[in-house]
Amino acid sequence: MSGHSKWATTKHKKAVVDAKRGKLFAKLIKTIEVSARTGGGDPAGNPTLADAITGAKRQSVPADNIERAIKRGSGALGDAAAYEEILYEAYAPGGVAVLVECLTDNRNRAAAEVRTAITRNGGTPADPGSVSYLFARKGVVLVATTPGLTEDDVLMAVLDAGAEDVNDLGDSFEVVCAASDTSRVREACTAAGLDVESAAIARLPSLSVPLEDEVAVRVLRLVDALEDLDDVQNVWANFDVSDEVLERVG
Repeated sequence: MSGHSKWATTKHKKAVVDAKRGKLFAKLIKTIEVSARTGGGDPAGNPTLADAITGAKRQSVPADNIERAIKRGSGALGDAAAYEEILYEAYAPGGVAVLVECLTDNRNRAAAEVRTAITRNGGTPADPGSVSYLFARKGVVLVATTPGLTEDDVLMAVLDAGAEDVNDLGDSFEVVCAASDTSRVREACTAAGLDVESAAIARLPSLSVPLEDEVAVRVLRLVDALEDLDDVQNVWANFDVSDEVLERVG
């Protein structure tokens, strides 16, 4: 679990190249719109929306774009797109289990594009339930590392809010909790003066597959191809890549 989280965090902290920034913004905006549609447009009464807005601001999404997404989702600007949440399952090279979360207004398009990305990159589509049982739906709050801040400090700040585990990822601390406690943990971090980088629902694996150079490259290529699709919001996989392998494969 920690290996995959470290890889995901490393990717998250890299500078986003200009060619992909538009797609990243679009995915964040879509998340805000859907959150406002399902829970209302007031972040104070909609923790999921509040977390989505925080994540978008962290990625420098313009405030006007965020506001329009909230209005579209809440119906203030007329009917919003009817996005559907779909979960696809697959096996990547090396027997790695993969979950693909989509938000789409066209189920057939999403299914075709996801299947193509999987098969062209050495993966195999899987039947529903084939790999999803290997993942648990959890809340993950990332807290920025600051001078003097320790893992124990973070744990003390979030323990009463429902935190289950705290992992030191180097540049940040990962706080894991039940999905329903995500907002409470985020608020506890903020109240303790911690710098919250993101708060979101994740699907964390119960066991991980260690990967070496050649297979790691193939798996990362498959994940990148899936993440590049417009309808894909998140890709979760149960692999573990060491810092040394990450360094070698770039």
